[in-house]
Amino acid sequence: MAAASVSPGLSLREATQRKLQRFSKLRGKPVAAGEFWDIVAITAADEKQELAYKQQLSEKLKKKELPLGVQYHVFVDPAGTKIGNGGSTFCALRGLEKLYGDKWNSFTILLIHSGGYSQRLPNASALGKIFTALPFGNPIYQMLELKLAMYIDFPSHMNPGILVTCADDIELYSIGESEFIKFDKPGFTALAHPSSLTVGTTHGVFVLEPSDCLKHRDFEYRCCHRFLHKPSIKEMRQFDAVCRPRNFPQQDLSRGDTPSPKSEHEYVYTDSLFYMDHKSAKKLLSFYEKVGTLNCEIDAYGDFLQALGPGATVEYTRNTSNVTKEESELVDMRQKIFHLLKGTSLNVVVLYNSKFYHIGTTEEYLFHFTSESSLKSELGLQSIAFSIFPAISECSGSTSCVIQSILDSRCSVSPGSVVEYSRLGPDVSVGENCIISGSSIITTAVLPAYSFMCSLSVKMNGHLKYSTMAFGVQDNLKKNVKTLSDIKSLQFFGVCFLSCLDIWDLKVTEELFSGNKSCLSLWSARIFPVCCSLSDSVTTSIKMLNAVQNRSAFSLNNYKLLSIEEMLIYKDVEDMLTYREQIFLEITLNRKQSELETS
Repeated sequence: MAAASVSPGLSLREATQRKLQRFSKLRGKPVAAGEFWDIVAITAADEKQELAYKQQLSEKLKKKELPLGVQYHVFVDPAGTKIGNGGSTFCALRGLEKLYGDKWNSFTILLIHSGGYSQRLPNASALGKIFTALPFGNPIYQMLELKLAMYIDFPSHMNPGILVTCADDIELYSIGESEFIKFDKPGFTALAHPSSLTVGTTHGVFVLEPSDCLKHRDFEYRCCHRFLHKPSIKEMRQFDAVCRPRNFPQQDLSRGDTPSPKSEHEYVYTDSLFYMDHKSAKKLLSFYEKVGTLNCEIDAYGDFLQALGPGATVEYTRNTSNVTKEESELVDMRQKIFHLLKGTSLNVVVLYNSKFYHIGTTEEYLFHFTSESSLKSELGLQSIAFSIFPAISECSGSTSCVIQSILDSRCSVSPGSVVEYSRLGPDVSVGENCIISGSSIITTAVLPAYSFMCSLSVKMNGHLKYSTMAFGVQDNLKKNVKTLSDIKSLQFFGVCFLSCLDIWDLKVTEELFSGNKSCLSLWSARIFPVCCSLSDSVTTSIKMLNAVQNRSAFSLNNYKLLSIEEMLIYKDVEDMLTYREQIFLEITLNRKQSELETS
Protein backbone atom coordinates (compact mmCIF):
# COMPACT_ATOMS: atom_id res chain seq x y z
CA MET A 1 0.00 0.00 0.00
CA ALA A 2 1.31 3.48 -0.86
CA ALA A 3 2.57 5.54 2.02
CA ALA A 4 -0.04 7.85 3.51
CA SER A 5 2.20 10.88 3.05
CA VAL A 6 2.36 10.45 -0.73
CA SER A 7 -0.26 12.48 -2.58
CA PRO A 8 -2.66 10.51 -4.82
CA GLY A 9 -1.40 12.34 -7.92
CA LEU A 10 2.22 11.57 -7.11
CA SER A 11 1.57 7.90 -6.32
CA LEU A 12 -0.41 7.57 -9.56
CA ARG A 13 2.44 9.14 -11.53
CA GLU A 14 5.04 6.91 -9.86
CA ALA A 15 2.97 3.75 -10.41
CA THR A 16 2.46 4.66 -14.07
CA GLN A 17 6.17 5.31 -14.62
CA ARG A 18 7.04 1.96 -12.99
CA LYS A 19 4.78 0.15 -15.45
CA LEU A 20 6.27 2.05 -18.40
CA GLN A 21 9.79 1.17 -17.28
CA ARG A 22 8.89 -2.50 -16.94
CA PHE A 23 7.36 -2.55 -20.41
CA SER A 24 10.33 -0.70 -21.90
CA LYS A 25 12.59 -3.56 -20.77
CA LEU A 26 10.40 -6.07 -22.60
CA ARG A 27 10.30 -4.23 -25.95
CA GLY A 28 12.07 -6.32 -28.58
CA LYS A 29 12.87 -9.12 -26.09
CA PRO A 30 11.43 -12.65 -25.94
CA VAL A 31 9.09 -13.01 -22.94
CA ALA A 32 9.10 -15.94 -20.55
CA ALA A 33 6.04 -18.18 -20.18
CA GLY A 34 3.48 -16.53 -17.92
CA GLU A 35 5.34 -13.22 -17.91
CA PHE A 36 3.16 -11.54 -20.52
CA TRP A 37 0.02 -12.14 -22.60
CA ASP A 38 -0.15 -15.36 -24.58
CA ILE A 39 -2.24 -13.59 -27.23
CA VAL A 40 -2.90 -9.94 -28.08
CA ALA A 41 -5.89 -9.63 -30.40
CA ILE A 42 -7.10 -6.46 -32.13
CA THR A 43 -10.46 -6.12 -33.87
CA ALA A 44 -10.88 -4.42 -37.25
CA ALA A 45 -14.00 -3.08 -38.97
CA ASP A 46 -13.23 -4.33 -42.49
CA GLU A 47 -10.60 -6.07 -44.59
CA LYS A 48 -8.78 -2.84 -45.51
CA GLN A 49 -8.43 -1.99 -41.82
CA GLU A 50 -7.40 -5.57 -41.04
CA LEU A 51 -4.60 -5.36 -43.61
CA ALA A 52 -3.45 -1.97 -42.28
CA TYR A 53 -3.29 -3.34 -38.73
CA LYS A 54 -1.37 -6.44 -39.80
CA GLN A 55 1.13 -4.32 -41.73
CA GLN A 56 1.73 -2.09 -38.71
CA LEU A 57 2.08 -5.01 -36.30
CA SER A 58 4.59 -6.59 -38.67
CA GLU A 59 6.58 -3.33 -38.80
CA LYS A 60 6.55 -3.01 -35.01
CA LEU A 61 7.79 -6.56 -34.53
CA LYS A 62 10.50 -6.07 -37.16
CA LYS A 63 11.67 -2.89 -35.43
CA LYS A 64 11.49 -4.59 -32.01
CA GLU A 65 8.96 -2.17 -30.57
CA LEU A 66 6.82 -4.95 -29.04
CA PRO A 67 7.60 -7.93 -26.77
CA LEU A 68 8.51 -11.01 -28.80
CA GLY A 69 7.18 -14.56 -28.43
CA VAL A 70 3.59 -13.29 -28.15
CA GLN A 71 0.93 -14.16 -30.73
CA TYR A 72 -0.48 -10.93 -32.22
CA HIS A 73 -3.70 -11.33 -34.21
CA VAL A 74 -6.20 -9.11 -36.02
CA PHE A 75 -9.82 -10.27 -36.27
CA VAL A 76 -12.09 -8.60 -38.79
CA ASP A 77 -15.85 -8.07 -38.61
CA PRO A 78 -17.86 -9.69 -41.40
CA ALA A 79 -18.94 -7.44 -44.28
CA GLY A 80 -22.43 -5.96 -44.12
CA THR A 81 -24.35 -4.80 -41.06
CA LYS A 82 -22.37 -3.10 -38.28
CA ILE A 83 -22.24 -5.50 -35.33
CA GLY A 84 -20.77 -3.31 -32.55
CA ASN A 85 -17.95 -4.27 -30.18
CA GLY A 86 -20.09 -7.08 -28.76
CA GLY A 87 -20.38 -8.57 -32.24
CA SER A 88 -16.64 -8.05 -32.72
CA THR A 89 -16.07 -9.98 -29.48
CA PHE A 90 -18.06 -12.90 -30.90
CA CYS A 91 -15.98 -12.81 -34.12
CA ALA A 92 -12.71 -12.71 -32.19
CA LEU A 93 -13.76 -15.72 -30.09
CA ARG A 94 -14.59 -17.65 -33.26
CA GLY A 95 -11.23 -16.62 -34.75
CA LEU A 96 -9.39 -17.91 -31.69
CA GLU A 97 -11.26 -21.21 -31.84
CA LYS A 98 -10.37 -21.63 -35.52
CA LEU A 99 -6.69 -20.91 -34.91
CA TYR A 100 -6.15 -22.82 -31.67
CA GLY A 101 -9.00 -25.31 -31.21
CA ASP A 102 -9.28 -26.19 -27.51
CA LYS A 103 -5.77 -24.88 -26.74
CA TRP A 104 -6.97 -21.33 -26.19
CA ASN A 105 -8.70 -22.44 -22.98
CA SER A 106 -5.30 -22.22 -21.27
CA PHE A 107 -4.31 -18.78 -22.64
CA THR A 108 -4.37 -15.31 -21.19
CA ILE A 109 -5.71 -13.07 -23.95
CA LEU A 110 -5.91 -9.30 -24.36
CA LEU A 111 -8.71 -8.27 -26.74
CA ILE A 112 -8.55 -4.65 -27.91
CA HIS A 113 -11.56 -3.24 -29.74
CA SER A 114 -10.24 -0.99 -32.50
CA GLY A 115 -12.84 -1.35 -35.23
CA GLY A 116 -14.58 1.79 -36.45
CA TYR A 117 -13.28 4.71 -38.46
CA SER A 118 -12.49 7.29 -35.78
CA GLN A 119 -14.71 9.98 -37.31
CA ARG A 120 -14.24 12.20 -34.25
CA LEU A 121 -10.43 11.97 -34.47
CA PRO A 122 -9.74 11.46 -38.19
CA ASN A 123 -5.93 11.47 -37.97
CA ALA A 124 -6.49 7.98 -36.51
CA SER A 125 -8.89 6.94 -39.31
CA ALA A 126 -6.38 5.63 -41.86
CA LEU A 127 -4.08 3.61 -39.61
CA GLY A 128 -6.37 2.97 -36.63
CA LYS A 129 -7.09 4.26 -33.11
CA ILE A 130 -4.83 1.65 -31.53
CA PHE A 131 -1.90 3.07 -33.55
CA THR A 132 -2.46 6.68 -32.43
CA ALA A 133 0.93 8.25 -31.61
CA LEU A 134 1.63 9.56 -28.10
CA PRO A 135 4.18 12.29 -27.35
CA PHE A 136 6.77 10.25 -25.47
CA GLY A 137 9.15 7.33 -25.86
CA ASN A 138 11.92 6.34 -28.25
CA PRO A 139 10.68 4.86 -30.50
CA ILE A 140 7.45 6.85 -30.07
CA TYR A 141 4.80 5.03 -28.08
CA GLN A 142 1.45 4.46 -29.72
CA MET A 143 -1.77 3.51 -27.92
CA LEU A 144 -0.97 -0.19 -28.39
CA GLU A 145 2.30 0.04 -26.45
CA LEU A 146 0.63 2.15 -23.75
CA LYS A 147 -2.14 -0.43 -23.31
CA LEU A 148 0.42 -3.22 -23.03
CA ALA A 149 2.42 -1.20 -20.49
CA MET A 150 -0.54 -0.25 -18.29
CA TYR A 151 -1.76 -3.88 -18.13
CA ILE A 152 1.70 -5.36 -17.65
CA ASP A 153 0.92 -6.75 -14.17
CA PHE A 154 -2.33 -8.46 -15.22
CA PRO A 155 -1.35 -11.65 -17.15
CA SER A 156 0.74 -13.21 -14.38
CA HIS A 157 -2.17 -12.83 -11.92
CA MET A 158 -4.93 -13.97 -14.22
CA ASN A 159 -6.66 -17.29 -14.79
CA PRO A 160 -7.06 -18.27 -18.47
CA GLY A 161 -9.55 -15.93 -20.05
CA ILE A 162 -9.96 -12.69 -21.96
CA LEU A 163 -9.44 -9.09 -20.91
CA VAL A 164 -11.63 -6.79 -23.04
CA THR A 165 -10.70 -3.14 -23.57
CA CYS A 166 -11.16 -0.30 -26.07
CA ALA A 167 -8.42 1.31 -28.19
CA ASP A 168 -9.05 4.96 -27.32
CA ASP A 169 -9.10 4.98 -23.53
CA ILE A 170 -6.39 4.95 -20.87
CA GLU A 171 -6.73 3.49 -17.37
CA LEU A 172 -4.17 4.57 -14.78
CA TYR A 173 -4.18 3.23 -11.23
CA SER A 174 -1.96 3.04 -8.16
CA ILE A 175 -1.89 0.22 -5.61
CA GLY A 176 0.79 -0.93 -3.18
CA GLU A 177 4.06 -2.01 -4.78
CA SER A 178 3.72 -5.51 -3.32
CA GLU A 179 0.04 -5.84 -4.29
CA PHE A 180 -1.49 -7.07 -7.54
CA ILE A 181 -4.94 -7.12 -9.07
CA LYS A 182 -6.07 -10.71 -9.53
CA PHE A 183 -8.47 -11.89 -12.20
CA ASP A 184 -9.07 -15.35 -10.74
CA LYS A 185 -12.80 -15.48 -10.00
CA PRO A 186 -15.36 -17.30 -12.17
CA GLY A 187 -17.59 -15.22 -14.45
CA PHE A 188 -16.76 -11.61 -15.24
CA THR A 189 -14.48 -9.18 -13.36
CA ALA A 190 -14.48 -5.43 -14.09
CA LEU A 191 -12.39 -2.49 -12.93
CA ALA A 192 -14.33 0.31 -11.21
CA HIS A 193 -13.36 3.95 -10.69
CA PRO A 194 -14.95 6.48 -8.29
CA SER A 195 -16.59 9.16 -10.46
CA SER A 196 -19.05 12.01 -10.23
CA LEU A 197 -22.72 11.33 -10.92
CA THR A 198 -22.51 13.47 -14.05
CA VAL A 199 -19.74 11.29 -15.47
CA GLY A 200 -21.81 8.22 -14.59
CA THR A 201 -24.53 9.28 -17.05
CA THR A 202 -22.16 8.61 -19.97
CA HIS A 203 -20.59 5.39 -18.69
CA GLY A 204 -21.50 2.08 -17.10
CA VAL A 205 -22.28 2.26 -13.37
CA PHE A 206 -21.95 -0.58 -10.85
CA VAL A 207 -24.51 -1.20 -8.10
CA LEU A 208 -22.35 -3.00 -5.54
CA GLU A 209 -23.40 -5.48 -2.86
CA PRO A 210 -22.87 -4.14 0.70
CA SER A 211 -19.33 -4.53 2.03
CA ASP A 212 -18.21 -5.30 5.58
CA CYS A 213 -14.72 -3.99 4.82
CA LEU A 214 -14.08 -0.73 6.71
CA LYS A 215 -10.28 -0.73 6.49
CA HIS A 216 -8.95 1.59 3.79
CA ARG A 217 -6.88 0.00 1.03
CA ASP A 218 -5.85 1.19 -2.42
CA PHE A 219 -8.30 -1.28 -3.92
CA GLU A 220 -11.01 -3.69 -2.89
CA TYR A 221 -12.75 -6.73 -4.38
CA ARG A 222 -16.53 -6.37 -4.40
CA CYS A 223 -19.54 -8.22 -5.80
CA CYS A 224 -21.80 -6.35 -8.20
CA HIS A 225 -25.57 -6.60 -7.65
CA ARG A 226 -26.38 -5.16 -11.08
CA PHE A 227 -24.83 -3.04 -13.84
CA LEU A 228 -26.47 0.11 -15.22
CA HIS A 229 -25.53 1.31 -18.72
CA LYS A 230 -25.44 5.13 -19.11
CA PRO A 231 -28.12 5.64 -16.43
CA SER A 232 -29.77 8.94 -15.50
CA ILE A 233 -28.96 10.39 -12.07
CA LYS A 234 -32.53 9.52 -11.06
CA GLU A 235 -31.88 5.86 -12.01
CA MET A 236 -28.58 5.83 -10.10
CA ARG A 237 -30.46 6.88 -6.96
CA GLN A 238 -33.37 4.54 -7.65
CA PHE A 239 -31.08 1.49 -7.84
CA ASP A 240 -28.82 2.51 -4.92
CA ALA A 241 -25.74 3.08 -7.07
CA VAL A 242 -24.89 6.39 -5.36
CA CYS A 243 -22.26 6.26 -2.61
CA ARG A 244 -21.42 8.67 0.19
CA PRO A 245 -17.88 9.79 1.18
CA ARG A 246 -15.51 7.20 2.56
CA ASN A 247 -11.86 7.26 3.41
CA PHE A 248 -10.17 7.69 0.06
CA PRO A 249 -8.57 10.78 -1.50
CA GLN A 250 -11.02 13.41 -2.76
CA GLN A 251 -8.99 13.78 -5.97
CA ASP A 252 -10.06 10.29 -6.99
CA LEU A 253 -13.64 11.42 -7.46
CA SER A 254 -12.75 12.56 -10.95
CA ARG A 255 -12.55 10.62 -14.12
CA GLY A 256 -9.29 11.73 -15.64
CA ASP A 257 -10.83 13.69 -18.45
CA THR A 258 -13.89 14.98 -16.59
CA PRO A 259 -12.89 16.47 -13.24
CA SER A 260 -15.64 16.73 -10.66
CA PRO A 261 -15.87 19.66 -8.25
CA LYS A 262 -14.35 18.98 -4.84
CA SER A 263 -17.57 20.08 -3.18
CA GLU A 264 -19.41 17.12 -4.70
CA HIS A 265 -19.71 14.48 -1.99
CA GLU A 266 -21.73 11.81 -3.74
CA TYR A 267 -20.12 9.50 -6.27
CA VAL A 268 -20.66 6.32 -8.27
CA TYR A 269 -18.37 3.55 -9.45
CA THR A 270 -17.94 3.60 -13.23
CA ASP A 271 -16.56 1.04 -15.68
CA SER A 272 -13.54 0.71 -17.96
CA LEU A 273 -12.19 -2.72 -18.96
CA PHE A 274 -13.49 -6.16 -17.99
CA TYR A 275 -12.29 -9.76 -17.86
CA MET A 276 -14.23 -12.93 -18.58
CA ASP A 277 -13.03 -16.39 -17.67
CA HIS A 278 -12.69 -19.04 -20.34
CA LYS A 279 -15.96 -20.76 -19.37
CA SER A 280 -17.92 -17.53 -19.95
CA ALA A 281 -16.09 -16.86 -23.22
CA LYS A 282 -16.88 -20.39 -24.42
CA LYS A 283 -20.55 -19.89 -23.54
CA LEU A 284 -20.64 -16.72 -25.69
CA LEU A 285 -18.90 -18.50 -28.56
CA SER A 286 -21.34 -21.43 -28.51
CA PHE A 287 -24.22 -18.96 -28.57
CA TYR A 288 -22.72 -17.11 -31.56
CA GLU A 289 -22.21 -20.32 -33.50
CA LYS A 290 -25.91 -21.17 -33.04
CA VAL A 291 -27.04 -17.66 -34.04
CA GLY A 292 -24.90 -17.60 -37.20
CA THR A 293 -25.20 -14.12 -38.69
CA LEU A 294 -25.71 -10.96 -36.62
CA ASN A 295 -27.96 -8.28 -38.10
CA CYS A 296 -27.74 -5.71 -35.31
CA GLU A 297 -25.17 -3.89 -33.17
CA ILE A 298 -24.29 -5.59 -29.89
CA ASP A 299 -22.52 -3.62 -27.15
CA ALA A 300 -20.00 -5.66 -25.14
CA TYR A 301 -20.64 -3.41 -22.14
CA GLY A 302 -24.34 -2.59 -22.36
CA ASP A 303 -25.48 -6.01 -23.61
CA PHE A 304 -23.09 -8.37 -21.79
CA LEU A 305 -22.60 -6.67 -18.41
CA GLN A 306 -26.25 -5.65 -17.89
CA ALA A 307 -27.18 -9.34 -17.92
CA LEU A 308 -24.86 -10.09 -14.98
CA GLY A 309 -25.28 -10.08 -11.21
CA PRO A 310 -28.18 -11.25 -9.01
CA GLY A 311 -30.11 -7.99 -9.50
CA ALA A 312 -30.13 -8.06 -13.32
CA THR A 313 -33.57 -7.83 -14.91
CA VAL A 314 -34.72 -8.15 -18.51
CA GLU A 315 -36.15 -4.59 -18.73
CA TYR A 316 -32.97 -3.05 -20.18
CA THR A 317 -33.28 -5.18 -23.32
CA ARG A 318 -36.20 -3.02 -24.49
CA ASN A 319 -34.44 0.30 -23.81
CA THR A 320 -32.95 1.48 -27.10
CA SER A 321 -32.32 5.12 -26.10
CA ASN A 322 -28.55 4.57 -25.96
CA VAL A 323 -28.16 2.86 -29.34
CA THR A 324 -27.31 4.69 -32.54
CA LYS A 325 -29.47 2.54 -34.79
CA GLU A 326 -32.43 0.44 -33.74
CA GLU A 327 -32.66 -2.75 -35.76
CA SER A 328 -35.70 -5.02 -35.66
CA GLU A 329 -33.61 -7.88 -34.26
CA LEU A 330 -31.91 -5.88 -31.49
CA VAL A 331 -34.41 -6.45 -28.66
CA ASP A 332 -34.72 -10.15 -29.47
CA MET A 333 -30.92 -10.59 -29.56
CA ARG A 334 -30.51 -8.72 -26.27
CA GLN A 335 -33.07 -10.95 -24.59
CA LYS A 336 -31.30 -14.08 -25.81
CA ILE A 337 -27.98 -12.77 -24.43
CA PHE A 338 -29.70 -11.88 -21.13
CA HIS A 339 -31.04 -15.42 -20.67
CA LEU A 340 -27.67 -16.87 -21.75
CA LEU A 341 -25.68 -14.92 -19.14
CA LYS A 342 -28.28 -14.58 -16.36
CA GLY A 343 -26.90 -15.90 -13.08
CA THR A 344 -23.27 -15.28 -14.08
CA SER A 345 -21.40 -13.33 -11.43
CA LEU A 346 -19.95 -9.86 -11.97
CA ASN A 347 -16.99 -9.19 -9.69
CA VAL A 348 -15.61 -5.68 -9.36
CA VAL A 349 -12.14 -4.42 -8.46
CA VAL A 350 -12.71 -0.96 -6.97
CA LEU A 351 -9.59 1.16 -7.60
CA TYR A 352 -9.72 4.10 -5.21
CA ASN A 353 -6.70 5.89 -6.67
CA SER A 354 -7.33 5.60 -10.39
CA LYS A 355 -8.06 7.68 -13.48
CA PHE A 356 -9.83 6.94 -16.73
CA TYR A 357 -9.06 9.03 -19.81
CA HIS A 358 -10.65 8.99 -23.23
CA ILE A 359 -8.72 10.21 -26.29
CA GLY A 360 -11.20 9.68 -29.06
CA THR A 361 -12.05 13.23 -30.17
CA THR A 362 -10.06 16.18 -31.53
CA GLU A 363 -10.99 18.17 -28.42
CA GLU A 364 -9.70 15.50 -26.01
CA TYR A 365 -6.58 14.94 -28.12
CA LEU A 366 -5.61 18.62 -28.16
CA PHE A 367 -6.43 19.12 -24.48
CA HIS A 368 -4.34 16.24 -23.16
CA PHE A 369 -1.37 16.79 -25.46
CA THR A 370 -1.04 20.59 -25.24
CA SER A 371 -2.45 21.78 -21.89
CA GLU A 372 -1.16 21.13 -18.39
CA SER A 373 -3.51 18.16 -17.99
CA SER A 374 -3.10 15.51 -15.30
CA LEU A 375 -2.46 12.91 -17.99
CA LYS A 376 0.48 14.91 -19.31
CA SER A 377 2.07 14.80 -15.86
CA GLU A 378 1.20 11.17 -15.10
CA LEU A 379 2.48 9.75 -18.40
CA GLY A 380 5.34 12.20 -18.82
CA LEU A 381 4.03 13.51 -22.15
CA GLN A 382 6.50 15.79 -23.93
CA SER A 383 6.06 18.98 -25.94
CA ILE A 384 8.76 17.85 -28.39
CA ALA A 385 8.77 14.07 -28.75
CA PHE A 386 11.43 12.49 -30.97
CA SER A 387 11.50 15.47 -33.33
CA ILE A 388 13.75 18.13 -34.81
CA PHE A 389 12.39 21.48 -33.63
CA PRO A 390 14.47 23.82 -31.48
CA ALA A 391 11.78 25.79 -29.65
CA ILE A 392 8.20 25.47 -28.43
CA SER A 393 6.01 28.51 -27.83
CA GLU A 394 3.90 28.64 -24.68
CA CYS A 395 0.88 30.74 -23.80
CA SER A 396 -1.27 30.64 -20.65
CA GLY A 397 -0.22 27.09 -19.70
CA SER A 398 -0.75 25.76 -23.23
CA THR A 399 2.07 24.61 -25.51
CA SER A 400 2.28 23.12 -28.94
CA CYS A 401 3.13 19.42 -29.25
CA VAL A 402 5.41 17.95 -31.94
CA ILE A 403 5.59 14.17 -32.45
CA GLN A 404 8.17 12.49 -34.74
CA SER A 405 8.34 15.48 -37.07
CA ILE A 406 10.98 17.69 -38.69
CA LEU A 407 10.26 21.41 -38.38
CA ASP A 408 12.45 24.20 -39.67
CA SER A 409 13.59 26.49 -36.86
CA ARG A 410 12.00 29.47 -38.63
CA CYS A 411 8.52 28.01 -38.88
CA SER A 412 5.89 28.94 -36.31
CA VAL A 413 3.55 26.57 -34.46
CA SER A 414 1.11 28.31 -32.13
CA PRO A 415 0.24 26.99 -28.65
CA GLY A 416 -2.51 24.40 -28.47
CA SER A 417 -1.57 22.72 -31.78
CA VAL A 418 -0.29 19.19 -32.47
CA VAL A 419 2.01 18.24 -35.36
CA GLU A 420 2.71 14.53 -35.94
CA TYR A 421 4.67 12.64 -38.61
CA SER A 422 5.13 15.82 -40.67
CA ARG A 423 7.67 18.17 -42.24
CA LEU A 424 7.21 21.95 -42.02
CA GLY A 425 9.41 24.38 -43.94
CA PRO A 426 10.72 27.82 -42.85
CA ASP A 427 7.77 29.88 -44.12
CA VAL A 428 4.99 27.90 -42.47
CA SER A 429 2.76 29.43 -39.81
CA VAL A 430 0.35 27.20 -37.91
CA GLY A 431 -2.48 28.84 -35.95
CA GLU A 432 -3.74 27.82 -32.50
CA ASN A 433 -5.50 24.53 -31.79
CA CYS A 434 -4.62 22.83 -35.10
CA ILE A 435 -3.88 19.19 -35.86
CA ILE A 436 -1.42 18.39 -38.68
CA SER A 437 -0.74 14.74 -39.46
CA GLY A 438 1.35 12.97 -42.12
CA SER A 439 1.86 16.19 -44.07
CA SER A 440 4.69 17.99 -45.84
CA ILE A 441 4.51 21.78 -46.18
CA ILE A 442 7.58 23.22 -47.87
CA THR A 443 6.17 26.39 -49.47
CA THR A 444 4.92 29.53 -47.76
CA ALA A 445 1.68 28.65 -45.95
CA VAL A 446 -0.58 30.00 -43.24
CA LEU A 447 -2.81 27.46 -41.56
CA PRO A 448 -5.81 29.13 -39.86
CA ALA A 449 -6.47 28.49 -36.16
CA TYR A 450 -8.64 25.42 -35.43
CA SER A 451 -7.61 23.71 -38.69
CA PHE A 452 -7.41 19.96 -39.09
CA MET A 453 -5.16 18.52 -41.79
CA CYS A 454 -4.25 14.90 -42.42
CA SER A 455 -2.56 13.56 -45.58
CA LEU A 456 -3.00 10.07 -46.97
CA SER A 457 -1.16 8.16 -49.66
CA VAL A 458 -3.70 6.60 -52.03
CA LYS A 459 -3.27 3.97 -54.72
CA MET A 460 -5.59 4.60 -57.71
CA ASN A 461 -5.48 2.48 -60.85
CA GLY A 462 -2.06 1.26 -59.79
CA HIS A 463 -0.67 4.81 -59.43
CA LEU A 464 0.51 6.38 -56.16
CA LYS A 465 -1.26 9.67 -55.43
CA TYR A 466 -1.92 11.86 -52.38
CA SER A 467 -4.98 13.44 -50.86
CA THR A 468 -5.22 15.67 -47.78
CA MET A 469 -8.40 15.94 -45.73
CA ALA A 470 -8.83 19.44 -44.31
CA PHE A 471 -11.59 21.01 -42.22
CA GLY A 472 -12.14 22.59 -38.80
CA VAL A 473 -11.23 20.62 -35.66
CA GLN A 474 -14.73 21.36 -34.33
CA ASP A 475 -16.55 20.17 -37.48
CA ASN A 476 -18.96 17.28 -37.00
CA LEU A 477 -18.07 14.71 -39.66
CA LYS A 478 -20.70 12.26 -38.40
CA LYS A 479 -23.68 14.60 -38.77
CA ASN A 480 -25.69 13.43 -41.75
CA VAL A 481 -28.79 14.43 -43.70
CA LYS A 482 -31.04 12.33 -45.90
CA THR A 483 -31.48 14.56 -48.96
CA LEU A 484 -29.47 17.04 -51.05
CA SER A 485 -31.90 19.79 -50.12
CA ASP A 486 -30.92 19.36 -46.45
CA ILE A 487 -27.14 19.74 -46.86
CA LYS A 488 -27.49 23.42 -45.97
CA SER A 489 -27.59 22.24 -42.33
CA LEU A 490 -24.03 20.83 -42.62
CA GLN A 491 -21.16 23.11 -41.63
CA PHE A 492 -17.55 23.16 -42.83
CA PHE A 493 -15.14 25.24 -40.73
CA GLY A 494 -18.15 26.97 -39.15
CA VAL A 495 -19.52 27.99 -42.57
CA CYS A 496 -22.69 26.66 -44.24
CA PHE A 497 -21.58 23.78 -46.48
CA LEU A 498 -23.63 25.12 -49.40
CA SER A 499 -21.65 28.38 -49.25
CA CYS A 500 -18.40 26.40 -49.27
CA LEU A 501 -19.49 24.52 -52.39
CA ASP A 502 -20.10 27.88 -54.10
CA ILE A 503 -16.62 29.05 -53.10
CA TRP A 504 -15.11 25.86 -54.56
CA ASP A 505 -17.29 26.04 -57.69
CA LEU A 506 -18.84 22.61 -57.01
CA LYS A 507 -22.39 21.69 -57.98
CA VAL A 508 -24.86 20.02 -55.63
CA THR A 509 -25.56 16.61 -57.20
CA GLU A 510 -25.70 13.04 -55.95
CA GLU A 511 -22.23 12.56 -57.43
CA LEU A 512 -20.93 14.98 -54.80
CA PHE A 513 -21.25 12.22 -52.19
CA SER A 514 -19.85 8.69 -51.97
CA GLY A 515 -21.54 5.68 -50.41
CA ASN A 516 -25.09 5.70 -49.07
CA LYS A 517 -27.05 8.41 -50.92
CA SER A 518 -29.53 8.76 -48.05
CA CYS A 519 -26.77 9.45 -45.50
CA LEU A 520 -24.97 12.60 -46.67
CA SER A 521 -22.20 14.07 -44.50
CA LEU A 522 -18.80 15.78 -44.57
CA TRP A 523 -17.38 12.28 -44.23
CA SER A 524 -18.83 11.21 -47.56
CA ALA A 525 -18.48 14.56 -49.41
CA ARG A 526 -16.16 14.38 -52.45
CA ILE A 527 -14.31 17.64 -51.84
CA PHE A 528 -10.65 16.69 -51.30
CA PRO A 529 -8.28 16.98 -54.29
CA VAL A 530 -6.05 14.12 -55.47
CA CYS A 531 -2.51 15.30 -56.34
CA CYS A 532 0.70 13.76 -57.65
CA SER A 533 2.87 14.85 -54.74
CA LEU A 534 2.35 15.05 -50.98
CA SER A 535 3.35 18.71 -50.77
CA ASP A 536 1.01 19.70 -53.64
CA SER A 537 -1.83 17.85 -51.93
CA VAL A 538 -1.29 19.73 -48.66
CA THR A 539 -0.88 23.12 -50.37
CA THR A 540 -4.10 22.65 -52.34
CA SER A 541 -6.09 21.69 -49.24
CA ILE A 542 -4.71 24.73 -47.36
CA LYS A 543 -5.96 26.90 -50.23
CA MET A 544 -9.40 25.28 -49.78
CA LEU A 545 -9.44 26.24 -46.10
CA ASN A 546 -8.19 29.77 -46.69
CA ALA A 547 -10.76 30.30 -49.46
CA VAL A 548 -13.56 29.41 -47.03
CA GLN A 549 -12.13 31.56 -44.26
CA ASN A 550 -11.59 34.56 -46.56
CA ARG A 551 -14.80 33.96 -48.58
CA SER A 552 -12.68 34.04 -51.78
CA ALA A 553 -13.20 31.76 -54.78
CA PHE A 554 -10.97 28.71 -55.28
CA SER A 555 -12.18 26.32 -57.96
CA LEU A 556 -11.86 22.56 -57.39
CA ASN A 557 -13.44 21.80 -60.76
CA ASN A 558 -10.26 20.60 -62.44
CA TYR A 559 -9.27 18.15 -59.71
CA LYS A 560 -10.15 14.51 -59.15
CA LEU A 561 -11.94 14.66 -55.77
CA LEU A 562 -12.31 12.06 -53.03
CA SER A 563 -14.36 11.85 -49.85
CA ILE A 564 -12.69 10.77 -46.58
CA GLU A 565 -14.71 7.56 -46.91
CA GLU A 566 -13.05 6.91 -50.29
CA MET A 567 -9.57 7.88 -49.09
CA LEU A 568 -9.77 5.01 -46.59
CA ILE A 569 -10.71 2.61 -49.40
CA TYR A 570 -7.79 3.71 -51.61
CA LYS A 571 -5.23 4.27 -48.83
CA ASP A 572 -1.69 2.96 -49.37
CA VAL A 573 -0.59 1.95 -45.88
CA GLU A 574 2.88 0.86 -47.00
CA ASP A 575 3.69 4.27 -48.47
CA MET A 576 2.44 6.09 -45.36
CA LEU A 577 4.58 3.90 -43.12
CA THR A 578 7.57 4.45 -45.46
CA TYR A 579 7.13 8.22 -45.10
CA ARG A 580 7.08 7.90 -41.30
CA GLU A 581 10.18 5.69 -41.42
CA GLN A 582 12.03 8.28 -43.55
CA ILE A 583 11.31 10.91 -40.91
CA PHE A 584 12.40 8.49 -38.16
CA LEU A 585 15.73 7.74 -39.87
CA GLU A 586 16.44 11.41 -40.52
CA ILE A 587 15.79 12.32 -36.87
CA THR A 588 17.94 9.38 -35.70
CA LEU A 589 20.81 10.47 -37.97
CA ASN A 590 20.48 14.08 -36.80
CA ARG A 591 20.68 12.97 -33.16
CA LYS A 592 23.78 10.87 -33.79
CA GLN A 593 25.48 13.80 -35.52
CA SER A 594 24.59 16.10 -32.60
CA GLU A 595 26.04 13.58 -30.12
CA LEU A 596 29.28 13.37 -32.13
CA GLU A 597 29.57 17.16 -32.24
CA THR A 598 29.10 17.50 -28.48
CA SER A 599 31.36 14.56 -27.51
